[in-house]
Amino acid sequence: MSGSDTVRLTMAQALVRYVAAQRNEAGEPFIAGCWAIFGHGNVAGLGEALYGARDTLATYRGHNEQGMAHAAIAYAKQLRRRRAMAVTSSIGPGATNMVTAAALAHVNRLPVLFLPGDVFAGRGPDPVLQQIEDFGDGSISANDCFRPVSRYFDRITRAEQIITALPRAFAAMTDPADCGPATLALCQDVQAEAYDYPLRFFEPRVWRRRRPAPEAWAIKEAAEALRSAKQPLILAGGGVLYGEAEDTLKRFAETHGVPVAETQAGKSSLPWDHPLCLGGIGVTGTGAANAVAREADLVLGVGTRFQDFTTGSWTLFQNPEARLLSINIAPYDAQKHDAFAIHGDASLSLDALSAALGDWSARSNAAALKQSWFASVDPLTAAPTDSEGLPTDQQVIGAVQRASGPNTVVMCAAGTMPGELHKLWKSGPPGSYHMEYGYSCMGYEVAGAMGIKMAEPARDVVCMVGDGSYLMMNSELATAVSMGVKITIVLTDNRGYGCINRLQMKTGGAEFNNLLEHAAYATQSSVDFVAHAESLGATAVKAGSIAELETALDQARSATKPFVVVIDTDPYPSTPDGGHWWDVAVPEVSARDEVKDARRAYEFNRKERP
Repeated sequence: MSGSDTVRLTMAQALVRYVAAQRNEAGEPFIAGCWAIFGHGNVAGLGEALYGARDTLATYRGHNEQGMAHAAIAYAKQLRRRRAMAVTSSIGPGATNMVTAAALAHVNRLPVLFLPGDVFAGRGPDPVLQQIEDFGDGSISANDCFRPVSRYFDRITRAEQIITALPRAFAAMTDPADCGPATLALCQDVQAEAYDYPLRFFEPRVWRRRRPAPEAWAIKEAAEALRSAKQPLILAGGGVLYGEAEDTLKRFAETHGVPVAETQAGKSSLPWDHPLCLGGIGVTGTGAANAVAREADLVLGVGTRFQDFTTGSWTLFQNPEARLLSINIAPYDAQKHDAFAIHGDASLSLDALSAALGDWSARSNAAALKQSWFASVDPLTAAPTDSEGLPTDQQVIGAVQRASGPNTVVMCAAGTMPGELHKLWKSGPPGSYHMEYGYSCMGYEVAGAMGIKMAEPARDVVCMVGDGSYLMMNSELATAVSMGVKITIVLTDNRGYGCINRLQMKTGGAEFNNLLEHAAYATQSSVDFVAHAESLGATAVKAGSIAELETALDQARSATKPFVVVIDTDPYPSTPDGGHWWDVAVPEVSARDEVKDARRAYEFNRKERP
């Protein structure tokens, strides 16, 4: 190969140039930018390369490595994996800070490119500052923590290795069946080493989404099973939205009269007021969805992992004749729990199945069940007629719902709100409900809201977060302020971990170490969240009632920077209707009568598992 066919670049420069050249099917850069916190493991190599490419690949500065990774992941989730972001850190604590975010992306099947700095490949200064040493293996570093939480992992110890490693990383991020985080651990000396790279390596490449068609025999057998079903149910998972199959799902449900229940990831696959949409299913599901699920003799899962919250720890489907069908592009997920697996794209599979069914239609009483469900829970979200006592989370949800429009995205991740929102939130168009509940990671909320807004700037993004999650990770609020990313944060202060406190009580435990008042503090902790948010540059107000919350949400509409509304809430009430048992093991031996009673109930419920 002649010199004119190559260009001499450092490994870091070549990596950045390659990343910037990759495109999606719409012709957009697949990697929309790189979040970076620099340190000695990446500032001289990758930092200099990013500076040189700042006009073609944006670099964003975060305040916490995990937080900026959450923002990148939320960005990809909101855009349904059509685009993604890269995240880089130094070696040591900067890298391990990102491992939790990598696990979140892995569980949720979301693309993100992690570029942590690594130790010296040449080992000259061994051990380098922040290096983790394995006493029995000199090739191990802290970045090996990424191996189990990455869909693709590689350590770059020679400059030319990125020629094979980068295409493999992008293949993992863009293949819907294998989608997830890719990690390239970049040895810091190698980042700065030069190599004569082939020019063709940097030619723009379009990464097209694979849409494999299902096998004809699988469609035929699935159609036969559906025709013989008397009470079928569709279970819509996140794969419906990632595969952009919501219109196909709607057409299939309407044509064949099959009701649809939604997982947390699949919520908003159908609008809440569609006659066949039963809402959330499982542990945090609606009474309507769970009633149909209990009697269903066939459950057609579309793009779902069948997580335990979805299935009530596999005690929800009680019909002894129940059969499980699964449409999923990922074979690993499709065959779970001995389901009859249809491997293929959600839209193509549903269309093929619909054609095979012809004019077959089920008879459903979903409309009556939905009417009964909302009649029972709408009073919980209504504005209170008096101001006695602290507001409930249900009332807060009602206020946010009334203030929302068709352009609103409500988002959350952990604590009390995910369960209440799954039951009570009336979702609008696809993508209007953004819940990270695969990993249910406290701290995702503020950074995630920023990522959603960056993905879809025209959206009105409302972040629902409890005081516990906010205290775990709030630093990216300062980033959102600095970048001019307007989000609305509704911070419900129940003075601790209210959700787990209720679970502790439900399993017979004494209230211990969850609410602040039950922790072993010498001085009762008290945080002025309004002052804290203001100190980070946001506009913040305290709402003393639901009426004041509604006024504040009205003010938030015209805000030009992050707007935080803090409201004290009662940590004890939860929606009594709907929901299903969840397998949380209760101790067999305890001195507490409450635990003994809870154990007896646990053993009874566990017998319901087929």
